[in-house]
Amino acid sequence: MSGSDLRAGERDSGHRTHRPWAARRLPAMLVASVILVAAVAALVDVLAVRAGRPAAAWRRHLADELATRSVDDVWMLTGAAVAAAIGVWLIVLALTPGHRHWLPLRSPAGCPRLRASLDRDGAARLLRDAAMRVPGVGAAHVRVRRHRIRARADVRFRDPRQVKDDLTAVLDEERGRLTLARPPRIVVRVRRRAD
Repeated sequence: MSGSDLRAGERDSGHRTHRPWAARRLPAMLVASVILVAAVAALVDVLAVRAGRPAAAWRRHLADELATRSVDDVWMLTGAAVAAAIGVWLIVLALTPGHRHWLPLRSPAGCPRLRASLDRDGAARLLRDAAMRVPGVGAAHVRVRRHRIRARADVRFRDPRQVKDDLTAVLDEERGRLTLARPPRIVVRVRRRAD
């Protein structure tokens, strides 16, 4: 199956395939832990003050610092910039699917809810093995990205233009076998390598 047949099959299926969403357990755990520690510390101090004890030194120091420092102070601006950067990072994590290392596969015709993905390194190894079967290719390096497959090959014999054409055809055929939902464009570079 060629890449054009694959794209036609994707259009006929009537649905779009997306990358799976990452659970993002580590950022969620870190944020929850920081909020939990801060909330428990503040609650314990408030309960201590209600019980008649003086406020904790850290809370008095923090209140004094916030009351006496001006808004254009270096530490205030640095703290605001760090808080804003963390907030933007968390928003990006919440709005993007993640799993950038995985390529979604095309769902079978009768199963639109069935979803599968292929690791980009695994796809690169399959394409490299296919490239090594082309006569004249002595060494090959393949990198698979979301929108582009870059293949470099060293030509040991034969005309490099013929090797490039054959290599492009073989990679196109192998890409079709991968049944990727959005097949990346193939870019092939060859160079003559003398023994």
